[in-house]
Amino acid sequence: MKLAFVSKDALLADTEASAHRFEQDYHGCAQCALAALMGTFPQIRNPEAFRAASGLGGGVGLSTEGTCGALAGGVLAIGLFFGRELEAFGDPEGKRFTSYRLAKRLQDRFAAEYGSGICAGIQHQVMGRSYPLYDPEAFKIFVQDGGHSHKCPQVVGRGARWAAEILLEELEAAGTNLEFSPAAQ
Repeated sequence: MKLAFVSKDALLADTEASAHRFEQDYHGCAQCALAALMGTFPQIRNPEAFRAASGLGGGVGLSTEGTCGALAGGVLAIGLFFGRELEAFGDPEGKRFTSYRLAKRLQDRFAAEYGSGICAGIQHQVMGRSYPLYDPEAFKIFVQDGGHSHKCPQVVGRGARWAAEILLEELEAAGTNLEFSPAAQ
């Protein structure tokens, strides 16, 4: 596999900006992070995985009680690259361990930045409180407090960027030929 891009920094910035914009425009943090990562890495573009991510937004079903959707979307992208396949469910190559290791790295980034990988904990960190997003009144306040204009888009953007960094590092370590344009070096 060969990945070509102008520069690693530009690629990461574009990934972050795309995820940020997707969250502002479309909402659904897991799908927004995953869509940005699929744009960055066309090798993992998968409409079924994108559709499957729809219930992961807002800490699973808008409950805020589960994993942050941006984290979940990043983990899905990691799995699309490095996860075990249904045809090799027994995992004779141990692929799931690579996926576990990389997912843990992403979880650690969220914990370092936000003190948690759980949606409600992240909301507390960036917004001062959490909002049960399935509740129409709480959702209205969340929006008024900047939840979809800049708070969650920033988290989604950073999460997608961190996942892209982790993927690039692993692809480089695996010997994937990554080309950088000479002008961007």
